[in-house]
Amino acid sequence: MSYRTLQQCISDLDKRGELKRISEEVNPNLEMASIHLDEFAKSGKAILFENIKGSKFRASSNLFGTLERSKFMFRDSLQSVKNLIELKTNPPSALKNPIKAIFTALHAIYAIPVKVRFPRKFKEIQIDDLPQVKCWKEDGGAFITLPQVYSEDIENPGIMNSNLGMYRVQLSGNEYTKNKEVGMHYQLHRGIGVHQKKVNQKGEPLKVSIFVGGPPAHTFSAVMPLPEGMSELSFAGILGGRNFRYAKKDGYTISVDADFVICGELHPNDIKAEGPFGDHLGYYSLKHDFPVLKIHKVYAKENAIWPFTVVGRPPQEDSQFGALIHEITGKAIEQEIPGLKAVNAVDDAGVHPLLLAVGSERYTPYNPTKQPQELLTIANHILGTGQMSLAKYVFICDDENGPNVNNEKEYFIHFFERVNWKRDLHFQTKTTMDTLDYSGDGLNEGSKVVVAAAGEVKRKLSESLPNLELSNGFSNPLLVSNGNLVLEGKGEIKELIFSLEKQNLEGIALITLVDDATFTSENFSNWLWVTFTRSNPANDIYGLNAENKNKHFSCTVPIIDARIKVYHAPVLER
Repeated sequence: MSYRTLQQCISDLDKRGELKRISEEVNPNLEMASIHLDEFAKSGKAILFENIKGSKFRASSNLFGTLERSKFMFRDSLQSVKNLIELKTNPPSALKNPIKAIFTALHAIYAIPVKVRFPRKFKEIQIDDLPQVKCWKEDGGAFITLPQVYSEDIENPGIMNSNLGMYRVQLSGNEYTKNKEVGMHYQLHRGIGVHQKKVNQKGEPLKVSIFVGGPPAHTFSAVMPLPEGMSELSFAGILGGRNFRYAKKDGYTISVDADFVICGELHPNDIKAEGPFGDHLGYYSLKHDFPVLKIHKVYAKENAIWPFTVVGRPPQEDSQFGALIHEITGKAIEQEIPGLKAVNAVDDAGVHPLLLAVGSERYTPYNPTKQPQELLTIANHILGTGQMSLAKYVFICDDENGPNVNNEKEYFIHFFERVNWKRDLHFQTKTTMDTLDYSGDGLNEGSKVVVAAAGEVKRKLSESLPNLELSNGFSNPLLVSNGNLVLEGKGEIKELIFSLEKQNLEGIALITLVDDATFTSENFSNWLWVTFTRSNPANDIYGLNAENKNKHFSCTVPIIDARIKVYHAPVLER
C-alpha cells in the first residue's frame, strides 16, 4: 500500500489488529522505552502513545518490530524494489524476462523527487515541544532514534546528489543550549562526513535538515545500504510507491510528508560532548566530542506523530531493519564481490564486530593442500566494502560442503573442524574500528583478524569436557558447543597458557576467557555477544604453543580474552 503519511500507516495497522494504543499518560523518561522493550520482546504490536507527559504530540514505536509487519507495510512495492536492485546489480537478468523488466522499470517513475510549495500545515515549534524520549537510565538526555538526516554535497549540489542517513541526534542534556543546539553523532564511512569535510575546507557551515516521521518508506530508506549511485530519496519513492516530495525554505530542503523537520547548520570545528547513549552493541557509547547543529527552525504538522525506537543488546527493532534489508537485497552483496557465496553480519554479536562468509576457491583446482588462497582476496574485498569495513572478525571458509552462514552454531562447528591455527590467522593492526565499539585502543581505533579455513576435516571436536587442571584464578570450564570451551576468572593468562600446554586438549578448537562462564555458555547467542563485543583481536587473542614467524602469529589452540576490561563501556541494564 502507498502510505502518504505515518498516520495512514498506523490506521492501516490498527485495522489489521497490529496496533496497541496506550491512552494513559506515559513518561518519556524511561517509561515509554520500557513499554517498547517489553512489547518487542514478545514479538508484539506496533505502539501508539496518545498521551505523553510534557508534549502535545503523540508517538509511535515498534512499527518495524517484526519482519512480517514490515513486509505487510510494503506489500505492494516490495517485489518491485527487489527487481530493481536485481536489475541494477545484474543487468543481464532483464534479458531473461523482458516483461518483468518493463513492469519493474515502470515503478521507477517514483524515483524522481518532486518539488512542491512549502506546506501551510507546518507550524513552527521549539525543540522542547518534542517528545523528550530517554531510553536508558545513564543516557545523557533525550535522543531522536529514528531521524532522517539530509545533507548535500557543496561541490555537487542538488537533491539527487544528497545523502539521507540515520545518525542519532541528542535533543537535550550536556552543555547544549536549550532550543538552540542539538548534538549530531555520526560514525565512520557516513555520507554526511564527506559533505561536512568539504564545507569545512571552505570555512562554511553545512546546512542540514532532520526529518522525523512521514511514510515508513522514508525512515527505512535512511538505513538502507544502497548500491553506489542510487539515491536514498529515489529508493524511498519506489519503496513507498509515491515520489519523495520536498520544498525549499530559507535555503533548507524540507520533506513535506515528514511529521517534523529540524533545520540547522553544522559550523566548522563547532563540537561539544555528546552522549552517553545506550547503543546497539548492548553497551553505552560514552561522551565524546561531536558536531553541534545550530538550530534555525523546527516545524511540525498538525497531529504529527513522533516515531522512535530503542536500541540495545540485539535483537531489537533495528535487528528487523537488517532482516528487511536482507529480504530486499538478496544476493546483491555477493554479486558485488567476485567469489563470495554468502555473508552474514551477525546480529547477535552487534552486526559490525563479526562477519561470517563462504567463498569459492575458483582459481585453484590444482591446490593439493586445500589451503585458503582466493578466500583471503575475498576477505580483503569484504573489508574494503561499505560498512562491512567496520568488521573486527571475519571468518571465511570455502564452499566445498560449505555451511549455512545464517546458522551461526552450525557454521562455527564446521569451521572449527577445518581451521589450521598455525596458518589461518591473519591480523590487521592499528586500523579503524566501529565508533560504538570500546574494545579497541581508543575511539575508532583497533584491529581486525581474518580467519580463513579450507579443505577437509582436520579434527574431531570434543563433545564433552576434557579433564582439566586450571591455574590459579580460573574455574568453571564449560562447553558452548563441540570443541568450544569457555573459562571464567581473573587469573594471569600466561600462567593459564603454561598449565594448559602440558595437558591433553585434543578436540578443543577454541578457548574463550569470560567473566561468567555459566551465562556465556547458556546459549550460543550469549557466547557470540560476549566474545566478539568484548575483544580486540590483536590485543586479546593469545594461543597455546604460540609462535611469531615472519610477523605471522600461529598457535595450536587460540585463546580469546573476552573479559570486561577497565576501559570498556558499561553494559546496558534496565
